[in-house]
Order: sequence, then C-alpha cells, then structure tokens
Amino acid sequence: MTQTAEPTALEIGKARVRKEDERLIAGRSRYTDSITPPGTLHIAVVRSTLARATINSIDKSEAEKAPGVHGVFTAADLGAEGVGLPCAWPITPDQKAPQRPVLAVGRVSFSGEGVAVVVARSAAEAKDAAELVDVDYDPQDPILDMEAAAQDGADLVHPDLGSNVSATWIFDSGEAGSGGSVADAISTAESSDDEIVVKRRFRQQRLIPAFMEPRSCVVDPTGEQLTIWAATQVPHILRTMTTVTLGVPESKLRVIAPDVGGGFGGKIGVLPEEMLCVLIAQKLRKPIKWTETRSECMLTAHHSRDQIQDLTITAKKDGTVTGLDVHLYADMGAYLGLVGPGVPVLGAFMFNAIYKIPAYRFTCTNVFTNKTLTDAYRGAGRPEATFGIERIMDELAVELGRDPLELREQNWIKHEEFPYTTVSTLTYDTGNYEAATARALELFDYAGLRREQEERQRSGDPVQLGIGISTFTEMCGLAPSRVLGSLSYGAGGWEAASIRMLATGKVEVITGASAHGQGHETAFSQIVADQLGVPFEDVEILHGDTQISPKGLDTYGSRSLAVGGIAIVKAAEKVVAKAKKIAAHLLEASEDDLEFANGSFTVKGTDKGKAIQEIAFAAFMAHDYPEDMEPSLDSDAVYDPENFSFPHGTHLAAMEVDTDTGRVTLRKYVCVDDIGNVINPLIVEGQVHGGLAQGIAQALFEEANYDDQGTLVNGTFVDYTLPSAADLPSFTTEHMSTASTTNPLGVKGVGEAGTIASTPAIVNGVLDAVRHLGVSEIEMPTTSQRVWRALQVAKGRSVQETPSDTHSPGAGLGSIDPNKSEGEEVQ
Repeated sequence: MTQTAEPTALEIGKARVRKEDERLIAGRSRYTDSITPPGTLHIAVVRSTLARATINSIDKSEAEKAPGVHGVFTAADLGAEGVGLPCAWPITPDQKAPQRPVLAVGRVSFSGEGVAVVVARSAAEAKDAAELVDVDYDPQDPILDMEAAAQDGADLVHPDLGSNVSATWIFDSGEAGSGGSVADAISTAESSDDEIVVKRRFRQQRLIPAFMEPRSCVVDPTGEQLTIWAATQVPHILRTMTTVTLGVPESKLRVIAPDVGGGFGGKIGVLPEEMLCVLIAQKLRKPIKWTETRSECMLTAHHSRDQIQDLTITAKKDGTVTGLDVHLYADMGAYLGLVGPGVPVLGAFMFNAIYKIPAYRFTCTNVFTNKTLTDAYRGAGRPEATFGIERIMDELAVELGRDPLELREQNWIKHEEFPYTTVSTLTYDTGNYEAATARALELFDYAGLRREQEERQRSGDPVQLGIGISTFTEMCGLAPSRVLGSLSYGAGGWEAASIRMLATGKVEVITGASAHGQGHETAFSQIVADQLGVPFEDVEILHGDTQISPKGLDTYGSRSLAVGGIAIVKAAEKVVAKAKKIAAHLLEASEDDLEFANGSFTVKGTDKGKAIQEIAFAAFMAHDYPEDMEPSLDSDAVYDPENFSFPHGTHLAAMEVDTDTGRVTLRKYVCVDDIGNVINPLIVEGQVHGGLAQGIAQALFEEANYDDQGTLVNGTFVDYTLPSAADLPSFTTEHMSTASTTNPLGVKGVGEAGTIASTPAIVNGVLDAVRHLGVSEIEMPTTSQRVWRALQVAKGRSVQETPSDTHSPGAGLGSIDPNKSEGEEVQ
C-alpha cells in the first residue's frame, strides 16, 4: 500500500545536509575512471612538444611493436582528416573559425596538441608506447602576444584565414538607442574644466580551471546504442555535438555523466579525446577508455580569462559618471572552444554593472595565438567585466579625491528605481544595493578599519593596511533562448524536467541539469517536497544520463536553479493539477471546492480529503478515475525564462602589505550577497566560500605562464599555485533577499557570485595599502615579488626586470624575497 507520510515543515530555506554527500564521502561514488567494461582498451595521446610547427613525418613502427599495443593511429588512419570539433557561438557572421582537428593534420598549433593516438591493453602500456612514436617537426616561431598578433601584417597562426583576428564584436549605446554617444561623452569631458577622463589598462591573466577530477571518457560500442561515459558538465550537448561532428545518429547515442568531480566551466567542451574514443571504438568494435593525467589536464584542458582591457571612463568633477568605453583583446588560443568566442560578449552586458551610465561602448577583438584554447570558467565573462569596472571606479575615486564607496553609491541604481533597464539593454528586475552595502559595512567595521589605515600611514608602519571594495551584479541563468538567439548562440536556454509519481508514494524527478558537485539532489528534493507536500526523503533526483533524461541543456552559467529548478516547479504544478482532477472525482466534489496544502486535497469547510500519495496510488490502480483523463499524474515541463536573474552584493577585503618584503596577507573578508530567495542556506554558504577561494586565487596566486617558445612552464600543482585552506581566512558571509520577480521561486543564483566579486576587492585592497607610497598599478596575481618590485620602482630604485615581472610569453608567478638570491622561491 501507498504511504502517506507528511512533511513536518517547509523544506525551502532549511539548511539540509546534502543527501549525495553520504555516498560521495563513503567512497560509494562512481566516476568515469571507475568504469571499465569487459574487453576495454586504453588510449594515450601523442602530444606535440612544440607550439608551432609543420609535421614532416610520424614514425609509428617502434610503438606498434611495444607490448600490449593494438594500434597506433593518426588522423589519416582514422579517416578523420576532415573532422573538426564544433564551436557553438559564432559571435559575428564573418567570424574566422579554423577547423579544430581531433588529431593534428600537417601542422601543430599549440604545445600539447594531439598528433597520434596509441591503443593498448592498459593505460600504462599505451602511455609507454606513446613515448616511442617519433614525430619529425619543422619548428616555427610561435605567435604568443595577442595584441601584436591582432595587428595588420602579423605572422599568422592559421595562414589560410588571412588574419589572427577571429572576430570583432561591438556594442554602442548610441547606435542601440539605449544611451548616448561615448565619443561625445569623451570629447565633452576632454574639453571641459568641470569633467574628467580616466584611462587605464588592466590585464586579466590566463587561468587553468583546476577541477578535482581530471577529464575521462569511456565509449562502449558493443550494444544497440553506442554508450559514452564522460566526466562532463554537458551530457546532452555532448550527445548532440557527437552527432554533428561524427555523424553518429543521435538516437544511437547514449551519454552518461556519472559522478563528476568538479568542472567550473572547464568540462563544458566537446573534446578531441572524446571524439577519438568514439572513432576508435567504432573502428575496433571494442570499448575504449581515456583518462588524462594531471599534467595533460593542465596543458590541454581549456584555459580561461586572458584579456587585455583598455577602459576609459568620463565623469563630472562632482563624481557623476557620464560615459564608459571598453576595448578588449581576448586571447582565444589556437582554436575556438565550444562557447569561447562568446565569453567576452557575456561580459559586455556587465561592464556597466550596478551603475547608471548614460553612454557606453564595448569592443571586443578575439585573437588567435599559439596557446591552449580558452573557454568558459566560473563566471565566464562576468568576472572579467566586474574586475574592469570595479578597478576603474577605484581609479576614478583616486583622481577625484573621493571615498571609493561614496563614489559608487552616488552612481548606483537606487532600490526604488527597479525594474531598471541598463545602458546595455538588460532589465534588472529587483535589487537593493544600499541595504547589502550597509550590512557589509557593519560586519566589516569599515569606519574602524579606515581609522586604523590612517594611523598606520601616519606612523610609517612597515605593514600597511588597504581596504578593497567590490559592488557587483551579474546575469545568471544562461537564458532566455530568444536573447541567446539574438547573440547567435548555438543553442537555446531552456531546461526540461519530468516528475513521476510512483505507486508507493515515492517521487522520481528527472532533470536536464547535470550536477558536478553543486548539490542538485538535495536542493531539487527540497523544492519538490514543498511543491507536492511529500517528505524530503521520498524524493529521488535522476540526472546526467540522456536515456533517463532525454531532454536538457545541462549545467553552467548559474542556470541550475534559476532555470532547471523552475522547470521542476512547472512540472510539479502539472502533477498537482492532474491530481486535483482525480481527487475531485474520488471525493465527489467540484475542483473549485478543493484546497491543496501540505500534500493533501481537502473539501473546503470539511475534513474530507485525500493525500497526493493516495491519489497517485489511485491513478496507478486505475479502477476509478475521470473519463476525460489518463490514469497518470506524471508530468513534463520545459521552462524558458523571460529574463536573466540578477544577484548582487557588496564584498569588502582588508589587505595587509609588508612594505619591506611585499608580502600580502588577506586579513578580513566580508560579503553580503543578495541572491533572491534561498533554497538551502548550507549549500549557499558552500557555493560562496568556493567561489571566493577561486576569485581570490586569481588576485593573489594563479597564472598560467608560457616561455618564449610557447611551452607551458607551470603545468603541475607544484608550480601552478592554487591556494589551500591555510592561505585563506575565515570568511564572514551573509545573504539578503530581494526576490526575483521573473520566476515563481524568486531565486537568482549563487554559484558564480563569489568568484565574480572577490578578485577586484582583493586587488583594490592591495593597491589601497600602497597607493600613498606611489604605487598605482600591480598586475595580477599580486604576488610578493610583484608588490615588492612596484614599491622599489615607486621609491625610484632600479630593479632588474626578470621574465616573471612581465606578461610577455614568459610571465611568471613565483614570489621572490628581495633578501634572497634571484629565483629562490618563497613559500
């Protein structure tokens, strides 16, 4: 018989411990590398050691004789010379897009590009044999400087394209009718004694999305369907793109994303190795497996950020901003990623941030270089934009002699002005920047820390204090489809969900959102428990398998809750509507006389009622149900939002800088984020903490560095410096809620907020600590070495420049103590 246990309280807002964690922590997880069908063969990719070269010959003979080897293949051997991996975002009609091969054909364009593939009985045998493949190259000087590469007459990464510029995308508020002319704003400011023009260049260094689980793929061709297991964020997109790339009928493909250990955008692509596994599995009719090493991951998994930002802001002398001009160079690397070209375009809509800017122009030039391609990484365009606008707002405050927070507040959109259509054409539905900031200032003790800062400056304390500010908003929930279509995005923005009411009262929920660590199973269960009035424990969330969840657009861009969660709500509403019809029939009452609350339908003014679990059982039995309906409560929904959602917040950082050594210490960090209504505060806290760690890491620690031959020189965790818990303080976090008006749950999104906001807060704080000493700019990451050298230059001292002081191809990351020998690392 069906059970009709009732929930004890509303689930939404409850700090539930994640239900998936018990399985993950106990080691009962199942990652792609754990999957090995009978008869599986393993592959290893032979990778180019050069960034730019023609291939004269590939000698496979020694590798083919190695123990356990089943074959060594080039693109020609696999019939894949004409196979190109997809780019789903042509941002302009004339975008130049080179074919990205599964294996190099005739030439290599970045260090780490696949040249051949070895198939063997074991991964170890495949790797050993790969070292025996002898590739004869004709080396060429690599093209590494994106700004130089964009100029006319530059040497070409892809000679057949005729230019290193892939595309130039422009938004102009004057032409769009959403604001005035930036050219006029700059001209007026330059000729007026009552206005000011501030120009700055900022550098977004190249980052590597360092997820916990390396990428992996297993392909089994032995069944009726070809089954792909992959450590991916996008099983549905991988399925479609495999059909587009290789021609395998979509109906013959099943893609499964089992447990996935992190992604942060780094697992959003369609990989050459995934396509190789499919091609080789089809050729040999055996299961094929690939799992990358960490070094391979750092070298060839897509990189991110890597922009040069030239900003010009104009304002009246009273602080009122009158215009903003943005020009970006964005390094695409050697090829275009799945959505890589559009990442800067997402940022285009966020440079105006929370400010009322009357004139705005954005120009982005996407450039090819001989480096690993770039694509989405946590925030995808929004962190870059927030960094640019928050840095230049600080610079404007310095030029005007204003408190940076007061200047920001002067130009904010006020809470009573919502909904507000920005100069970049987006309509922000709700927000309250004043309230979030007031609470952050209280938690931070802003006035007290400013007094301490002044005292340290007066006393000449060798350890100076700086206060960093970042007031941000972001566009969450990558949708709606019509907006994405207007930007030439190669997919929609909808999400799908299904709900099955089982005969025994349990509930199965199928979602197209594919989790890789966010806590979907818990949060979605809480939503369904409240929508249907069933116990949290009775809800099962199914995802990540295109056979179980045939429709979906997966997880990225903080869309899981704001899009996927609302699809679940819509499906639940249909379940309730069906159940109401059957309840009315069984209770011999009019639907209009029924009330639904706490999982039960009751006749108004009586104690007659039926629990929804009873209705589900009655539908299963099908002995007595209305003649005009099917005996089922199961329902599907596809939700396409009418607008993005716009979380916002105020982040404050207290930074200490030792002026003798350049050592930077994050002393205190406070953030108050408005993320709309909260489903699970425990998950929110975890998302914010993780996001902060990644944003702070960009400001202080991380940078992918190439030498002048285009070789990645810090491609391991020994020298690509990720922060540990010991490198970060305890964060003070709170959230506020101005509910979104564009979805029924009033949610906004939180997964990327911490990353977007924290980087400029940290850098602004470091500069605020040493600006009075004559330091006006320090490029990220603001390592001890860079800070110390900036201080020496400000003092007029001659400092020998080393490759790690610059963003030439050999840009470095190590912290150098001036009291130690050159090159000796400081831990």
